Amino acid sequence: MKKIIAINASPRGNWNTAQLVREAASGAQEKGIEVEVVNLYELDAFTGCRSCFACKTERFEGICMVKDGLTELLGKIREADGLILGSPIYLGDMSAGYRALYERLVFQYITYRHEDVTCNQRPIPVLLVVTSNCAVEIYDKINYTKMVDSHVKSLDRHVGPTTLLTVGSTKQVDDYSRFNWTIFDPEERIKRHEEIFPSELARARELGAGLVEL
Repeated sequence: MKKIIAINASPRGNWNTAQLVREAASGAQEKGIEVEVVNLYELDAFTGCRSCFACKTERFEGICMVKDGLTELLGKIREADGLILGSPIYLGDMSAGYRALYERLVFQYITYRHEDVTCNQRPIPVLLVVTSNCAVEIYDKINYTKMVDSHVKSLDRHVGPTTLLTVGSTKQVDDYSRFNWTIFDPEERIKRHEEIFPSELARARELGAGLVEL
């Protein structure tokens, strides 16, 4: 049976990013694909790339040799038939947890050779889900488009063909009255979450269903 690893790289286990990742996973499951959903921030402690270069040696080429909370997950990704990755944007980049995983996942395949830039001989399809407080419509203006595209290009080159789903203007909290936030319109955020977010969940489900061919 085909298998997908679906990773929520948000520290929030039940909010926008997590829900979108789970919907994508459910779409794949409906097609008969086995899916393992992982909340990245629930794993044992892990770090980003340590630049040990073990993955560049002939013996371990393409395999990150760092032993920590990501070791088992990276092994599962190498054996999977598809990958769903979801991260919110924090301070202009993906979450810290995502960044650590991204470094370890991608760097192990980089060869530093002109003739073959990647040593990954088993590319798998990837669905990258990105969420943000700001509207997707202003991504170009604040350089989010360039940042997200760089992740898509690296994943596409070293992991496999990557599809992007971006969801902006997300609802951050249930009770906005607890916070002195003046740049958000609580009523607008809540209304959008009720009226538009369901269609974005449906899109995630659709993309998950089409990620891997049986």
